[in-house]
Amino acid sequence: MAMSTLLVVASAFSAVNAVLLATLTAVWVRNYRTFKTPLTLGLVAFAVVMLLENATALYFFFSMNMLYSSAEVVHQVVAALRGLQFVALVFLTWVTMK
Repeated sequence: MAMSTLLVVASAFSAVNAVLLATLTAVWVRNYRTFKTPLTLGLVAFAVVMLLENATALYFFFSMNMLYSSAEVVHQVVAALRGLQFVALVFLTWVTMK
């Protein structure tokens, strides 16, 4: 069974989110090495966990399509949640890079 358009959109958001999280992880690891503060270590842990979550989501999007049901409303919700995560990560990446 082919993926619905909304699941393709959700998987694209997950891929972009993974790239943003990898960027944030690199910056925060560099900052932790410089400053050694618990906050930056917490940010690194946050980014790594979110990166693993997005990688797992991508795995399931492509290997177990039916995990997300065949109901269109489920596809809409999954895509919306991935989109909201993308918006949050764009803001976080923007303020981190400033």
